[in-house]
Amino acid sequence: MRFATPLVPARLIRRYMRFLSDVQLEDGRVLKAHCPNPGSMMGLKDEGMRVWIEGNDDPKKKLDWGWRLAELDQAFVGVDTGAANGIVAEALAGGITGLDGYETIRPEVKYREKSRVDFLLSDEGRRDCYLEVKSVTLSRETGLAEFPDSVTARGAKHLGDLAAMVELGHRAVLLFLVQRTDCNRVTLAADLDPTYAEAFHAALAAGVEVMCFDCEISPEGITLAKQLPFG
Repeated sequence: MRFATPLVPARLIRRYMRFLSDVQLEDGRVLKAHCPNPGSMMGLKDEGMRVWIEGNDDPKKKLDWGWRLAELDQAFVGVDTGAANGIVAEALAGGITGLDGYETIRPEVKYREKSRVDFLLSDEGRRDCYLEVKSVTLSRETGLAEFPDSVTARGAKHLGDLAAMVELGHRAVLLFLVQRTDCNRVTLAADLDPTYAEAFHAALAAGVEVMCFDCEISPEGITLAKQLPFG
């Protein structure tokens, strides 16, 4: 997934009110940029951190700039949680091992009570596959990516929905997309959200599958890369 316009480097001044950030360009100008990440962004919002922002000329958007990447000691982190589905959609079109061979790939399909699954994969003669994508940006230990970075009741509900689909005879997959270039394995941040961890283990016991992938990230774009171990 290539960025629509070239990214511009800046320094983070502050992230506030969840969806706003102030940044300073290399020429000294201070801009307000949309922060497309509702999580805690633990470790990714330090003052002075090098960030990359993207401009837009869409009159429907309230801000002219959007925060896309954080840069940490030569590692990139994709901070836009909304980009995860686009990255996975592009990869599904090209074929992801374990999720390939489905004739139809439908995004944002309504199911269960007030829920939408990120992707519904279907093919004649095969079980439907309900695929939920989670963007992972937290890392508190070298090489280890963790999810979630804050309490997520919505995420726990999604796990219950996936488990229910398995009980109905379908396939259900939770895909952790690690939007970092400095991690080689994935685990749960159970101390940050014990309820999510409990729901996760219940979903696994019910037959929900877990897949983890990292990304290749640069100021030019983000693409799904190699599979990572979980645990």
